[in-house]
Amino acid sequence: MTARRVAVVVPTFNAGPGFEAVLDAIQCHGGDVEVDIVALDSGSTDGTVECLRRRGARILTVPPGRFNHGETRNDGLACADGEFAVLLVQDAVPAAPGWIDALLAPLRADARVAGSFARQLPAPGASRLTVHQLSAWIAAGEAPRTVGPLTGDELAAMTPAARHQASAFDNVCSCVRLSVWRSHPFRRTPIAEDLEWGLEVLRAGFILAYTPEAAVRHSHERTVRYELQRTYLVHQRLQALFGLQTIPTLGALLRAVGVTVPLHLRLAASEPSGRPRAICRGLGLGVAWPLGQYLGARSSRDGRPMLRTGRI
Repeated sequence: MTARRVAVVVPTFNAGPGFEAVLDAIQCHGGDVEVDIVALDSGSTDGTVECLRRRGARILTVPPGRFNHGETRNDGLACADGEFAVLLVQDAVPAAPGWIDALLAPLRADARVAGSFARQLPAPGASRLTVHQLSAWIAAGEAPRTVGPLTGDELAAMTPAARHQASAFDNVCSCVRLSVWRSHPFRRTPIAEDLEWGLEVLRAGFILAYTPEAAVRHSHERTVRYELQRTYLVHQRLQALFGLQTIPTLGALLRAVGVTVPLHLRLAASEPSGRPRAICRGLGLGVAWPLGQYLGARSSRDGRPMLRTGRI
C-alpha cells in the first residue's frame, strides 16, 4: 500500500442491504487517495461477506466470541500501511463526497494530530427522540474543534466532565495516524475503545480533531433493553476512565427520570405518525437511560456487576 492509499477498516456482522450504500460511498469517495477496504467479519450469514468479495475487500474472519471493539479494530489496522487509516461502522453512510479527504486534512496539516472524527447526522426516518438524543453528542455539532496539546497536569486539573469532553473521539467514522496507533493501540474493552484512546493520546501530548466537513448518516431506533445495557456499559467506562458519575445517587436518578419522561412524551407526541409506539418507547427510555447511567457508574465504583449484558 503506497502513501496515496488509505485503508478503510469496517467491522461487519449481518450488515443488511443498506451496506451497499456504505461501500458505494467508500469506493466513490471523491478524494485524492485510493482506498482499500479491510472488513472484520464476525460470522455474517446474510450475504455481507459475498458483497465484500464483489467489492474486492480484504476480509478477516473474527470468531463471534472473540470480537472486541478495541482489539478487533487493531487486527484491521495491522493490515494497513502508509500514514493514515479510516475507521467506519457498517451502518454509517457517508453523506457527501470528499469525506475521506476532510478526515485526512487535519492530520496532513499538523503532525501532532493523532486522529480526527466525523460529524454524525440522523439517519433518514429517525424519530424525534433519536434526533434529540444525537444532538447532545459532540459529533453532532457544526463547528470544528481541536483539543491539545495538553499537559498531564492540565488534564488532571479538569473536572471529570471536562476531561470526558476533551477526550471525545468516535470510531463511528474516524481517521487515525498509524504511527501514533502503533504506539497507542486500542485497548481490549466491551465499549468506548475510542474514548479510552482519545484520553491516552492526549496524555501522550497529541491533538484530537473534530471535522464536521466529513459527515455520515448514522443513528438507531434500538430497543429499550438494548439501550439500558449499552448505557450501563458506557457509564461503567466513563466512571473508570474519568471518574464521571452523571447520576450518582438514587435521589438524582429519581429527579432525572422526572425530567426525562415528560420530555420524551412531548417529543413522541410531535411525531407525524406512529405516536402510540413512540410514546411507549419514549417512556421506556425515559427510565432506561437514567437507570443505565446510575447502575453503570455504581457498578464501576463498587467493583461489582449490577446488570447482565450481552455483546453491544
